[in-house]
Amino acid sequence: MKIAAAQLTCIPADVTANAAQATALAARARNEGAELVLFPELTLTGYEMQAIAEDPALWLSGADDPRLDGLRSAGIAVAVNASLRTPDPLPALATLVYDADGTHLTTYAKQHLYQHEQGAFTPGTTDGRFELGGIRFSLGVCFDNHFPDLPARGAADGCRVHLASSLYGTGDGITERATVYPGMAKEHGLYVVLANHVGPAGPWTGCGGAAVWAPDGTPLAEADAHTATVATADVPAA
Repeated sequence: MKIAAAQLTCIPADVTANAAQATALAARARNEGAELVLFPELTLTGYEMQAIAEDPALWLSGADDPRLDGLRSAGIAVAVNASLRTPDPLPALATLVYDADGTHLTTYAKQHLYQHEQGAFTPGTTDGRFELGGIRFSLGVCFDNHFPDLPARGAADGCRVHLASSLYGTGDGITERATVYPGMAKEHGLYVVLANHVGPAGPWTGCGGAAVWAPDGTPLAEADAHTATVATADVPAA
């Protein structure tokens, strides 16, 4: 299976515009032969904590929110991260996964909330899993991936690929991006796919570098630090 990791510059607090950007990148990934595309953390709003807290209209109503219709119709499986309404007063910081025909496969809510995300989101309590094309996937969102037990559980559960929707900025984020993810791949024997922001992202500047790493930590595909694009690589089923 060919898998694409996307990076983009989000328009602050504009779900419709960001969904359109994501749909265009999904079409690009599909045209490059990819069967699945992964998007960064909070793709639909950008990393805009204050706006998300103040405006529940920025939260997805559910997996069938019509603002995702274009993305679900892109003809490729997608994993997109957004604020998602929950039964609690606070939303989840969630990755929603859809098959190429738009069928909802799973939703994963970030379990390890980072600093000011605490109090803004409801943490998830269960791991994320799905199967596509004979491959089993695990899910993590940014700070989740700094806890080795999460990908370890995925590997123990038969997952072959770990998908990480993230935001890493310039500065320390460059080193974290370049060490955490290839290290995870090597430690747990997983293909690791990282989607990231590029350019302005809330209080940070995304450092790009969306990538796919092989289980030995070797990069199979890696984007630059400044272009909205996809990095695409082949992942064998076995």
